[in-house]
Amino acid sequence: MTGKERLLATINHQEPDRVCVDFGATSVTGIHASIINKLWLRIFGQHKYQVKVIEPYQMLGEIDPGLRDALGIDVIGILGRKSLLGTDEEGPWKPFRLFDGTEAMVHHNLNWTVDPDSGDLLVPPGGDLSCPPSARMPNGGYFFDSIIRQQPIEEEKLRVEDNTVEFTLFNGDDLNYYRNKRRCLDRNPDYGAVVSIPGTGFGDIATVPAPFMKDPKGIRDIQEWYISPLMRRDLVYGIFEKQCEVGLQNLDYLIDILGDSVQVAMVSGTDFGTQSGLFISPDTFRDLWKPFYAAVNKKIHEKTSWKTFIHSCGAIRDLIPDFIEAGFDILNPVQVSAAGMDARELKQEFGKDVVFWGGGVDTQKTLPYGTPDEVYREVRERIDIFAPGGGFVFNTIHNLQGNVPIENVEAMFRAIRES
Repeated sequence: MTGKERLLATINHQEPDRVCVDFGATSVTGIHASIINKLWLRIFGQHKYQVKVIEPYQMLGEIDPGLRDALGIDVIGILGRKSLLGTDEEGPWKPFRLFDGTEAMVHHNLNWTVDPDSGDLLVPPGGDLSCPPSARMPNGGYFFDSIIRQQPIEEEKLRVEDNTVEFTLFNGDDLNYYRNKRRCLDRNPDYGAVVSIPGTGFGDIATVPAPFMKDPKGIRDIQEWYISPLMRRDLVYGIFEKQCEVGLQNLDYLIDILGDSVQVAMVSGTDFGTQSGLFISPDTFRDLWKPFYAAVNKKIHEKTSWKTFIHSCGAIRDLIPDFIEAGFDILNPVQVSAAGMDARELKQEFGKDVVFWGGGVDTQKTLPYGTPDEVYREVRERIDIFAPGGGFVFNTIHNLQGNVPIENVEAMFRAIRES
């Protein structure tokens, strides 16, 4: 099978010739640039390789065709035109050196300064060094954290417009970007493809602080946002309503441009779970989130053959039936280390209704701290659980981080090949 054939069989709950594999197709299934450099060295023996960082907020690297084929990866993806830091690839790339010594290339408009006291890297939105920084990479760290720039909140002055200014209809540059991506997919017809839909991750905590905006207004503090569904229910509903209106219009453009060149649409990266339970009650999800997810999924399913993808970390088992009712076909990252998320039980209870995209190995303990043998055994076990009958795309539980021992990464890919 080709990668596309493998993905199509998998998402239609048919067993492919081998397990379908995704690394790099989305911002939640990627590989850190440091690991990509190490894999390149191990496989091809070239010391001068400089990985392109395609998602700089998390420092996720591009997996080029040679490495993709060497690793047996079946899926490629289309990210949004602008990164979470407000940068884009429409220009020359420039060198960047990570704290661990990895040599990489970043977007031309990723600019930074160094905190003279801590040595942290500070990045302004869109690379505009005349603005205060919006993100920080701690000295010795591997990725950026948002700097909260919450203005004083005056309840009577909170407006829907302040938290929806970032959701805009596509302009000419956006449309040309997706047309170029369509041409790229057409040149790579043997791979499955995922498009990340911009603006439909309602309340996504990665985007709420708006590290891409120069002067964010509204509710931008993470703690403030988390209490808002209860304290400011009508405001949040209004925000989601406007966001959905714009998202649905942009979705029409994407459907028209991309057509059947993609098979999967990543709709949301909003997290609803902690290690032990939910952030919100199921009733709150049904009131505030579910109607808008249902509207997006309905349009996609009526106008395309795409399957829809939701990412939510944590112990979210109690919400899976609602995800299914809202029209989601694919669940990621399948955090089986969280409470109530036993792999066998999830497969038995929900395996006929959703595709499990992730869950392949624990990225909190086993992959970073286990031995290669422990990684190998866990990967084989997860494939044995999730793969029968189709409906399983192998990926780790969220992105593969930059400080994972390369021997463990190699053990993971060896287990995939030998399954």
